[in-house]
Amino acid sequence: MKYDIANRLVWFKGELINVNDAKINVLAPTSQFGLNVFEGVPGYWNEQRGQLYMFRLDDHYNRLMKSARLLQIDCPFTKEELKTALTDVVKANDYRENISVRQTLFVEGFGSWGSSDPVNMFVAPIPKGKMSAEYNKKGLNCCITSWRRISDTTLSPRIKCGANYINSRMGQREALRNGYDTCIFLNEAGKVSEGPGSCLFMVKNGELITPKLTDSVLESITRDTVIKIARNALGLKVTERSVDRTELYTCDEAFLCGSAMEITPVISVDGYTVANGETGKLTGSLHKTYLEIALGEREEYADWVTGIYN
Repeated sequence: MKYDIANRLVWFKGELINVNDAKINVLAPTSQFGLNVFEGVPGYWNEQRGQLYMFRLDDHYNRLMKSARLLQIDCPFTKEELKTALTDVVKANDYRENISVRQTLFVEGFGSWGSSDPVNMFVAPIPKGKMSAEYNKKGLNCCITSWRRISDTTLSPRIKCGANYINSRMGQREALRNGYDTCIFLNEAGKVSEGPGSCLFMVKNGELITPKLTDSVLESITRDTVIKIARNALGLKVTERSVDRTELYTCDEAFLCGSAMEITPVISVDGYTVANGETGKLTGSLHKTYLEIALGEREEYADWVTGIYN
């Protein structure tokens, strides 16, 4: 990369500028109330091909626009403009490593939490190794947090907005305070939901199981990827159903997944060791296949990757 992390370039209001010069007024609705929607788009550097591949870019933009619609803020950019902004800032930083790109539509100005405009955007790439600790661990010791996951009747987890992540923060801070790596939420009905910014899968008797989207789960692109890889590439049986917390204590394998986390094994839940406390066979196979696809090495999934460099 061309710049150190503290002085990297970001795309901000149509310009490529030093991250320290990208400023928003403290009274803006995005500053005061988290009035923004965003995507975290993963990119994978293929050294052999000299290419950086962004993963499922079109799907990320489809979800970004859905989030904006549900939060009732207008997206002033076309998909092509979103892609151009991302491409320009990644090239300007000359990233040749795995990265994550935060692309955020935010409400600025001097409005309130009820404002819908003016809307602008920033695009901020970061090397994957510089992200939060839980996104770079090889295995996770988890707890079931006492905080319940937000639901579609309160603040829908279907919307990927900044304000939603305060719910995630409460669970994550509780987990860290009590010596765990991260947490798993239950929904209002007491069924397993997801992690803070990640979806959950478990394996029982060779079957891959994950909570339903209606169990207070984000419409995760990585979740969808795992389901499709499992069914189509590995021939696994995949079931979407409600899950009880005690099932996690006795499952054969478990993992959390997300754009930042990829596929990371859960090695214990509330002190109960999952199987032998190591990466399970199916979890390892899914992660290996995921990385092959994200690196552009599986031709049958070529439409899932977008090369940055010509």
